[in-house]
Amino acid sequence: MEWIYLIVAGLFEVTWAVGLKLTEGFSKIFPSIVTIAGMILSFVFLSLALKKLPLSIAYAIWTGIGTMGTVIFGVYFFHESISLPHLICVGLILTGIIGLRIL
Repeated sequence: MEWIYLIVAGLFEVTWAVGLKLTEGFSKIFPSIVTIAGMILSFVFLSLALKKLPLSIAYAIWTGIGTMGTVIFGVYFFHESISLPHLICVGLILTGIIGLRIL
């Protein structure tokens, strides 16, 4: 169950990171509410995962999920450019997440 909590925490991290961009400096109310809710829920689920998982592994995976998700959103929804070296580096992050989970 702790792995599910960690994945959910990572998805909420993506939610608040994307929401933070949409707040435009917290000047827009709805994205600001979504961002703050995402932050709170991300930390709640991370804390639940940390009851059983080691901090070093859980934190690395949590931030990795957040990184992967925000890159995907940035490229597909905000039309941010991404180069081959960027893709390789993001792939290395994904490899690290998988490696931490299966070892």
